[in-house]
Amino acid sequence: MTKDTIFSRPWDKVAPFEFNAQVAEVFDDMLGRSVPFYRESIVRQAQLAARFYQDGTRIYDLGCSNGNLGLTLCRQMGERDFSMVAVDNSQPMLDTYRQRLNDTAGGQRIILEHGDIRLVAMERASVVIVNLTLQFLPRADRDALVRRIYQALVPGGVLLLTEKVVHEDAVLTELEQEFYYRFKEENGYSRMEISQKREALENVLIPETLEAHGRRLRQAGFGAVEIWLKWFNFAALLAQKDV
Repeated sequence: MTKDTIFSRPWDKVAPFEFNAQVAEVFDDMLGRSVPFYRESIVRQAQLAARFYQDGTRIYDLGCSNGNLGLTLCRQMGERDFSMVAVDNSQPMLDTYRQRLNDTAGGQRIILEHGDIRLVAMERASVVIVNLTLQFLPRADRDALVRRIYQALVPGGVLLLTEKVVHEDAVLTELEQEFYYRFKEENGYSRMEISQKREALENVLIPETLEAHGRRLRQAGFGAVEIWLKWFNFAALLAQKDV
């Protein structure tokens, strides 16, 4: 695993964050040191996907990055047959994913697509995964995507949504940010790295409140919505379409 040192030197001008080849090379280290309970979240999402997958349907991973979820799902499914479409707009991430699939049992069950998740065709899905991805879309596009996901799901199908969030109370938002930056420092990031990464993500990653996510899911038609993991300003939700 290559160590993330992208922001370890001072930048004259911090460019907006993008999922380029440089990020793809250090992505796993970046995630492990920047996203609380990342590995736990991936394992549980894969288990949930295996639990809710219905034969004859598809799983969609929208914003699949380098394939950590897909590879974990292959291990969870074992010999069980399934079909999954993994979509991302970063070619370097998909190139890494493709290489990893070559060495993964069951990897042939995953179809990789390079494209915009807002435009991907979806049908007869029993599981749709949107893992730390909705937050990178313009807010105006998020409602439409969640509605399309709901329409593509078969009865009983689920959306697994993980997002960085903010609190409705500004004081609690500051508290959550404080503990998040503490988490990153404990994982070896300097204050300069944290500051420059924050600047790079400004106006690129735009989080919302849990309440906003809940309203969007229910307005799309989801009946049951569960927050199954919450750590300060990170949250994972499961939304199920009525049977």
